[in-house]
Amino acid sequence: MRRPWGAVGEPRSTGWGGEWAAAQQETLGARPAGQEAPWRGGSGRRPVGLPGPLTSPWQRAPPAVREGGSRAGRPVDSGTAPSCTQASCDRLRRPEPPRQHENRCGPSPPADARRAAAAAVPMRSMGAQWRLVAGGRRRGRGLPRNASTLAAAGLMCTALAAYACWGQLPSLPWSSPTPAGRSVGVLLWWEPFGGRGRASRPPPDCWLRFNISGCRLLTDRTAYGEAQAVLFHHRDLVWGPPDWPPPWGAQVSSAEDLQLRMLDDPEEAAISGPRPPGQRWVWMNFESPTHSPGLRALAGNLFNWTLSYRADSDIFVPYGYLYPRRHPGDQPRGLVPPLARKRGLVAWVVSHWDERQARVHYYHQLSQHLPVDVFGRSGPGRPVPNSGLLHTVARYKFYLAFENSQHLDYITEKLWRNALLAGAVPVVLGPDRANYERFVPRNSFIHVDDFPSASSLAAYLLFLDRNPAVYRRYFHWRRRYAVHITSFWDEPWCRACQAVQTAGDQPKSIRNLANWFER
Repeated sequence: MRRPWGAVGEPRSTGWGGEWAAAQQETLGARPAGQEAPWRGGSGRRPVGLPGPLTSPWQRAPPAVREGGSRAGRPVDSGTAPSCTQASCDRLRRPEPPRQHENRCGPSPPADARRAAAAAVPMRSMGAQWRLVAGGRRRGRGLPRNASTLAAAGLMCTALAAYACWGQLPSLPWSSPTPAGRSVGVLLWWEPFGGRGRASRPPPDCWLRFNISGCRLLTDRTAYGEAQAVLFHHRDLVWGPPDWPPPWGAQVSSAEDLQLRMLDDPEEAAISGPRPPGQRWVWMNFESPTHSPGLRALAGNLFNWTLSYRADSDIFVPYGYLYPRRHPGDQPRGLVPPLARKRGLVAWVVSHWDERQARVHYYHQLSQHLPVDVFGRSGPGRPVPNSGLLHTVARYKFYLAFENSQHLDYITEKLWRNALLAGAVPVVLGPDRANYERFVPRNSFIHVDDFPSASSLAAYLLFLDRNPAVYRRYFHWRRRYAVHITSFWDEPWCRACQAVQTAGDQPKSIRNLANWFER
């Protein structure tokens, strides 16, 4: 495992080396090489690494290839400051929109490395140009007359490149405006977690809620033949007896009649039986692989698309995301939450307490060194006050955004709603830091992997508690971004409609759903 601290014992990626040095005496020192992180011993799986190096703290790693193949990151010398020619500077001024889940920028070295590289620009980036201007007479010794002009131009290019890379989050599939969509029917086979049969509430208006036109959201199974896509929620799919649409062509007049026409082996009929022309079956799931039973019991080639929090899904719907702040009313309001309201240090809201989980193991270690107020219906937690979860967490400086299991892209409302929207600095335990940095700025959160032990993390949190100026830096992202919280289950339903509108007619099926989702 990589050593998470620098040579001087600074927590990786915090960037506050000078101020943190005074608190180093409170830590236990770096973890010996090869020793696992202290929270890895639980029953949860280890964080899933991303394929290839991550080339920027803002960049999404390339989507994983489902059927073999790989995509390598671009090697870059982190010790050299970025520079550009006139043509490349022009490209920076007229950036092209990034492709889905990718970013046009190169790596962003740590702050100290950037400062050192910037100081080296005159001799490294501009040295060849100076020698050319001098016509070889000075052989690189001294500076030509227009050296200051060239140096200023190089620094300007560096600044433009840095602004383009550091100030950009990756675009989402629906972030670009799309033309008015054709009329599309999407049938929800079951209401998620609401039991089988007819939905208990009317479908949302995709135009009013998400600016998506042309959507007919269906709940009546007799409209099965009219739907261009059918959504199957995984948890409801594997609970209870098999419940699949009959082969296309069976004449039914009601949902009850349709249920009577189910065959003895409904799953086999669903696989081999005909479907309405061009109809797509969409597997929808927002639980982690650890809490998704029955994956391997599903037959291959049953579904055409996947819809989940995974960035390499056919329809990517994360639990939340950051978007450019456009209005003062965008949430969360204010550049920095009012520190006078923060009476507590660390809060944690947990609804399912399991001593076997890595997050509970780490909580026990951390709570030995600083107070952690736990709220929830189980374990040592106390009930959330009547003021609500967000108002409760807002009174604390830090929030433990600990996931119940560790998997690729599994970053839930614990980060987006409970921490970022509430106004607390998230302390995360989930996938590795590089995975988080695909979705949020690197200095907007604290990762447990940045520290060799829970005691050293506790020392750093206490240091931030005593240094409000450093603590406020964890909210710099609020100057440019606001938080969007995904609305379940309305938003995935509408995003499925949008995906059908923009997709081509190329047929596709998922050969092995479990192999893709569990890796």
